[in-house]
Amino acid sequence: MARASDTQGGSVTLSKKGLPTWLGPVAEAMETVQPLQLSRFLPPEDGGGRQSAVLILFGDGERGPELLLMERASSLRAHAGQPSFPGGALDPQDGDPHGDGPLRAALREAEEETGLDPAGVQLFGVLPKLYIPVSEFVVTPVLGWWREPSPVGAVDPNETARVFTVPVADLTDPANRATTYHPSGHRGPAFLVESALVWGFTAGVIDRLLHYAGWERPWDREKLVPLDWRS
Repeated sequence: MARASDTQGGSVTLSKKGLPTWLGPVAEAMETVQPLQLSRFLPPEDGGGRQSAVLILFGDGERGPELLLMERASSLRAHAGQPSFPGGALDPQDGDPHGDGPLRAALREAEEETGLDPAGVQLFGVLPKLYIPVSEFVVTPVLGWWREPSPVGAVDPNETARVFTVPVADLTDPANRATTYHPSGHRGPAFLVESALVWGFTAGVIDRLLHYAGWERPWDREKLVPLDWRS
């Protein structure tokens, strides 16, 4: 696959060929999972919202399977300081938002934010489009296998505070799991990993992926972590 910056307007393919055995449950789950099984927030029926994409990138690290995450800069207007998947809004050059535009956008944004070389990424599927009401983003989660890892880091400190990987073993460890609660009454899954609190949209998608891939372990859903009212 060419670098994302060289694929504008070109084809970006999906392939399950050669995926590691441990990714099999994820690849199988994505074939049948329904939107409401992932989130109660679905895209507006009137077609509103800003089309965007995130890259859910699985790699094989020193401690086994891992996920690539980044922490957004604290100075940003939206989702400041939150750990998230690499991603962002589609640009016109990404192409059809209902075709392969989200694939191209996920790779492009990952390259721009983390320095990731898209040539080492094998995209193998997409999840149903979801919605983030607070930012009005319609998000396509794009699944990738980091076949040939490349160095990553915060490209622009004004956008990204840090880039890091999290072992799946830590995400499934009951000791690292909790439920966040907001003064508004909203509750959601969270992960306390790599000196970060992963919550919101990102934690919700990870939680459902672990569940439908059969990786989830029983955890204490009454372990509560408060969110600041400004979050």
